[in-house]
Amino acid sequence: MKRGFYTIMAAQFFSSLADNALFIAAIALIQQLHGPAWMTPMIKWIFAVSYVLLAAFVGAFADARPKGKVMFITNLIKVTGCLMMFFYDLINLPANNEVYVVFIAYALVGIGAAAYSPAKYGILTELLEPEQLVKGNGWIEALTVLSIIFGVMLGGILISPKVSFMLLSIDMPLIDTAIDTPAESAIIVIIFLYVLAAIFNLAIPDTGARYPKQYHRPVQLIKDFSHCVFTLWKDKLGQISLAVTTLFWGAGATLQLIVIEWGKQHLGLSLSQASVLMGVASIGTIAGAVLAGRYISLKKALTTLPVGIAMGLVVMLMPLVTNQWLVYALLIVIGGLGGFFVVPMNALLQHRGHVLLSAGHSIAVQNFNEQLNILLMVAAYSLMLGMQLHINVIIVIFGLLVALLMSVLIYWNKINHIRQPHLNDVIGASRH
Repeated sequence: MKRGFYTIMAAQFFSSLADNALFIAAIALIQQLHGPAWMTPMIKWIFAVSYVLLAAFVGAFADARPKGKVMFITNLIKVTGCLMMFFYDLINLPANNEVYVVFIAYALVGIGAAAYSPAKYGILTELLEPEQLVKGNGWIEALTVLSIIFGVMLGGILISPKVSFMLLSIDMPLIDTAIDTPAESAIIVIIFLYVLAAIFNLAIPDTGARYPKQYHRPVQLIKDFSHCVFTLWKDKLGQISLAVTTLFWGAGATLQLIVIEWGKQHLGLSLSQASVLMGVASIGTIAGAVLAGRYISLKKALTTLPVGIAMGLVVMLMPLVTNQWLVYALLIVIGGLGGFFVVPMNALLQHRGHVLLSAGHSIAVQNFNEQLNILLMVAAYSLMLGMQLHINVIIVIFGLLVALLMSVLIYWNKINHIRQPHLNDVIGASRH
């Protein structure tokens, strides 16, 4: 791997670490402000909205300047969102409405994340050769999942009574507020993580990749983005890899929320304890991602599709386990299956997107579809919670849906295979 790849990995690790710790801190802040139960999944929903609404613009933004500078700017946006969340009580809103400041602040962090992603993944296609993309994605995905493990666990640790008491006992006269709480002390730590990520962003080398001058008018940007979406969905390999990654990330985001509620209802755990379960599942995802990066080449990416069906079926076993070690083992298996099949598909999608479009635009199209599915699946999950369905019933519905949709996608791929050249013939095709 080229030297700059490791700097990208470091920047991605700390930025993602902060993202996931902030997710737990935001939930704790909502609970602190006595927000209703439906607001917890809506935190994930409001984050995804930023990706969808900005999809037509962030690709052009990422391709208009060196990717390292884009990542630096977007991390500063995340810092601004964190500061807004920290000073929620200073914003003049009617009593008991401060919780909505959390939503606005988290949406701002989502804007930063939406603009960060095309640069983060787009630079891989600029820096690495096509045959290195699966390996590079495997490392980035493994590191990202590792940051999820430490991020959600760090968020849980920071809001725990013992650690938050230690943090609140530190005298910080320059950051003094009327109310000091565990969520607020956690957010301060998270801000420093974003700043550290920004420092690494500045060290990312310029790959020298330059793209045609980007449009600036919103109407033209939307028109150009629509063309990009159509182009990638029309491509036989692009459409199947895009459909699979769209399903996976929508399911993964929903599963995070399910695990938190499952830990509460089924296992009797607190928020900080349930965050550990999310980290345990991510351990399996790391293992699956690394194995895929080592043993699955880009040309064999489509052979991993049946693993997605297995993941949906294994999820349905969650209501049957209560023993701590069986719970851990099951979550590791679920995470491992997910990591093993999504990494090759993600690499295939990036390769086809880079060939057909550009680095930033292809990732923007990918994010748009994935985050739109997150909106749909999280909204469906929120609806089921509103209907007061037991979490175990929701888990069975969720697992069946994933297995069924993956089966449809495998059948879709078989139809496409008849009409398309062999995968070996299209890997490495040059962009026209």
